[in-house]
Amino acid sequence: MIITIQHLRSTSTWTAKSGYCATASRAFFKRHGLDWADFVANGIEEEKLLATNNALAINLVEFARNQAPSQSNQALTEAVAEYK
Repeated sequence: MIITIQHLRSTSTWTAKSGYCATASRAFFKRHGLDWADFVANGIEEEKLLATNNALAINLVEFARNQAPSQSNQALTEAVAEYK
């Protein structure tokens, strides 16, 4: 499944606010060797976020999966691939 900037901006957090901080997210991407600009433009495969073993990244992936409950993760990945 492709995780997008829209997911990042609207995910649930431990505070009353929704979404993750862009500054901290950019730092996270840099720390893990991930391309922030490409993520903003195209999204990122969930496997790359899960590979970080970071609790917030895992929360983001789970949030994104729950946003599309009527589609399986594989079907969504295929739909995104066909769109590109």
